[in-house]
Amino acid sequence: MGDTKSWKKHKGCLLDSEKGFDVIDCLTCGFKHIIPIPTFNELKSVYRHQYYTLEKPLYLERHREDLDWWNLVYSERYDIFEKELSLKHRMILDIGSGPGFFLLHGKQRGWETLGIEPSKKAAMHSKELGLNIREDFLTKKTAKQLGKFDVVHLSEVIEHISDPKGLLCLVRSILNPGGLICVVAPNDYNPFQYVLRKACGFKPWWVAPPHHINYFDFDSLSKLLKNSGFKIISCEATFPIDIFLLMGDNYVNNEVLGRQCHTKRKQFELNLCKAGMKSIYKKLYQRLAEMKIGREIVVYGRKV
Repeated sequence: MGDTKSWKKHKGCLLDSEKGFDVIDCLTCGFKHIIPIPTFNELKSVYRHQYYTLEKPLYLERHREDLDWWNLVYSERYDIFEKELSLKHRMILDIGSGPGFFLLHGKQRGWETLGIEPSKKAAMHSKELGLNIREDFLTKKTAKQLGKFDVVHLSEVIEHISDPKGLLCLVRSILNPGGLICVVAPNDYNPFQYVLRKACGFKPWWVAPPHHINYFDFDSLSKLLKNSGFKIISCEATFPIDIFLLMGDNYVNNEVLGRQCHTKRKQFELNLCKAGMKSIYKKLYQRLAEMKIGREIVVYGRKV
């Protein structure tokens, strides 16, 4: 798998091996990733037809069940976009738009929205919500056809991409001057995961090739954005769900327990906001980001 000539130039310390792939801390790229690196053509059929059927068969159903909580999450992101941009800048592109609820939230706030989504199943669901969706991948060809945007959103996308810097440079090319990017990615090889391996004997369950190609932390993702022509304006963590593992709730490969832990996380955040403690919610996740703790990285950048 992969183009041998292209991935042979990647060098770095070997961290883990899984399913015939090695995870290296790549000196060439400045972030961790697998080798061999799958090619675009190798990934294409997976994300068009298999991902929401075989890999995440309950994703759409779970998203609908969690919609109240997801709208809290989405509201936080749009609040930042609207704080940073003037009223006339309300055009957003969601790359890997999935079931479409993020764009639906934006549309209901008055944004002009477009999604690009390779999965036939997810794209169809989004179109049923009345959204403008292009069933495709973002490439140099499609980027030229999409027009310009004030915001580009990539949630749980960049870890799946064989050329993250190339993707970010494409994003920069379709952003208006001063436009914003929001990237959300798993925070892998984080301090809690280290403790779970060192003290509790956990294997690296987060290593999931070939779907997860890249493994970012707060520093490496921020550096990649800077090297791709963006200035970092904000960085936050998401809830450190790994904390349940540290307390003995082993949800790895346990769907029922995993949902129970996720429900507790949702209630924690929803209750903070219901009580008018949104500022504490925000500060908490900003402080966790400073400590490199949290299950996901949420980085906002501005085109420079």
